[in-house]
Amino acid sequence: MLQKLFVFLLLFLILPDLYLYARYIVRRVTRRSMRILYWIPTFLLTIGLIHLVCFGNQETTARHAQAIGWFSIFFFLFIAPKLVLTFFGLLGDLLHKCFHVARTPFTGLGLVVGLFSAFLVFYGAFVGRTRWDVKRVSYTSTKLPASFNGYRIVQLSDIHIGSWQGNEEAIRQLVDRVNAQQPDLIVFTGDLVNHRADELNDFQDILSKLEAKDGVYSVLGNHDYGPYFHWKTPQEQADNLSSLKQKEKDMGWKLLNNEHVIIRHDNDSIALIGVENDGEPPFSQYADLPKATEGTQGMFSILLSHNPTHWRREVLPTSDIDIMLSGHTHAMQFIIGKSSPSSLIYPEWKGMYYEGERALYVNIGIGYVGLPFRFGAWPEITVLTLRQ
Repeated sequence: MLQKLFVFLLLFLILPDLYLYARYIVRRVTRRSMRILYWIPTFLLTIGLIHLVCFGNQETTARHAQAIGWFSIFFFLFIAPKLVLTFFGLLGDLLHKCFHVARTPFTGLGLVVGLFSAFLVFYGAFVGRTRWDVKRVSYTSTKLPASFNGYRIVQLSDIHIGSWQGNEEAIRQLVDRVNAQQPDLIVFTGDLVNHRADELNDFQDILSKLEAKDGVYSVLGNHDYGPYFHWKTPQEQADNLSSLKQKEKDMGWKLLNNEHVIIRHDNDSIALIGVENDGEPPFSQYADLPKATEGTQGMFSILLSHNPTHWRREVLPTSDIDIMLSGHTHAMQFIIGKSSPSSLIYPEWKGMYYEGERALYVNIGIGYVGLPFRFGAWPEITVLTLRQ
């Protein structure tokens, strides 16, 4: 993927510098040493980019995802304001040539917007990743048994624990925030790891401290199967998945793989159903919804399914499930106002959606893939209250 983008990334890096150097540096900087200094960051980033392209195969990318992610942050932190300043500079040059409009306002606007873009990247990388957002939502249904009125479920999704290596304190904060909600039930809707089960090694004890009256339940997401890692053999990949399942069991989590449990309060009960990942192509489709729901028809039911597209593809037309909880989208880790590029791909990408009384809730996740960055799409802890 990076190889295909290399030419574009290199152009984005070098072309703005050529323009800005000719437009500003040559005219305002007389010392040769300072002119040379201007090119040093670009030179270093170019060397880094070439190194990634030449030596960054799939296995290297997976094993060194954190380092590559931080390189990408500094890359965009450097080029984003220059791209913006170049755009407004060229616009000012064009309007000045055609209509004799002054260039200065465009230069000033470019500086302001460029600085904002740098702030956005910096804030998202160093603050936004751990700006925990506790979202309180409710779901009302006439099917809900009386004993479950006010029942509180905390939903987590997409922790991507491999991205938190060396930052155990952040996950401790997450666990403390969740436990402070005093939930009746905790559910996790997939993508616990990036690639490998051993990413959990330093975090098992921490995540095992999640506490809820009726336990912690989980399902698998597309990353949990390890499809984006270069395994030596299919058996190695299968062993990795088995290891992940065992680690979740050791943490006290109950993994629902195309199965359900009945949760009872007083004389009432509801069904909690979990399926394996079922995504739109090219994502894996392992869900067996008929098997998972067998014996739950007519009950108030909650489905855990990682990918929100599963809701319209199968859940709505073939089942009577009341509410589905999912994740997967991350809101592409970027929201400004109410807009996200995620909405261009997913019809349901964040929050609650209804079809009649039936609903889907999409949690935008805790962790990140690729860029260690979240802006607007703050890491989400959902507190869902069921009501009659």
